[in-house]
Amino acid sequence: MKRLLQFYGLFFLSISTLFSQEKGKTATENFSILKQEFVIPNLNNISHKIWVYVPPNYNASNKKFPVIYMHDAQNLFDATTSYAGEWKVDETLNNLYKNTGKGFIVVAVENGGAERINEYTPWKNKKYGGGKGEIYIDFLKNTLKPYIDDNYRTKKQAKYTAIIGSSLGGLISYYGGLKYPKTFGKIGALSTSFWFSDDVENFTKNYGKNKKSKLYLLVGEKEGKNVVSNTKKYKKLLLETGFKSKNITSKINPEGAHNEVFWSSEFLEVIKWLYNIH
Repeated sequence: MKRLLQFYGLFFLSISTLFSQEKGKTATENFSILKQEFVIPNLNNISHKIWVYVPPNYNASNKKFPVIYMHDAQNLFDATTSYAGEWKVDETLNNLYKNTGKGFIVVAVENGGAERINEYTPWKNKKYGGGKGEIYIDFLKNTLKPYIDDNYRTKKQAKYTAIIGSSLGGLISYYGGLKYPKTFGKIGALSTSFWFSDDVENFTKNYGKNKKSKLYLLVGEKEGKNVVSNTKKYKKLLLETGFKSKNITSKINPEGAHNEVFWSSEFLEVIKWLYNIH
């Protein structure tokens, strides 16, 4: 919890150059930052940078690819911009392509630093505030996804489109995926901050009867009993509400803690399950 609260108010680093190879940092060559930046109306006045990873064969083919939408872009690709280590999303997916031939586009939105809590929470918390997550998700659905579909070779259908995040990013992924199953057909909710609001319970009851979406719930025992019990609670509630049992899975890692090292170590398994890669 202490780490999570520190996470809320932290001003993350940002980068001004377009290509990672120009920075000489840890991101791979098939990663870039869009020149186009986005200010999200009614959310805040922050210009959000979008980080995009394309598979190794993207430029050498005419194929279309599934798209994974993610949050906290600063933590995913580059150790020098991350809070406490990177997820190594680009290296992981490069290796997955090498081993299986499966390629993905990843579109990640930079969080707004001190505004992160507003961006990733659909409901308010009496102590911590927040509550503008609906605006953020509507931006992903109505502005960013159409932009990406227009400018990249994407498989547009929901069954190819994932939304994945951790902590509050897990909460907003859970919310966005359940609310808009015709847009985001695959959900990765890692170490999800279900504790943030009791409203998530009624939301789950209203939107949990989902016929086609797939959901991966991940938690580590070292994150605390409440985080583990909430993950179990909402999986049970989803099944009771009508979410198909074959389309939901959960994993409790006895060594998992609330940090990027844990999420990085599990990211490949999440992707392989969501996209049925063996």
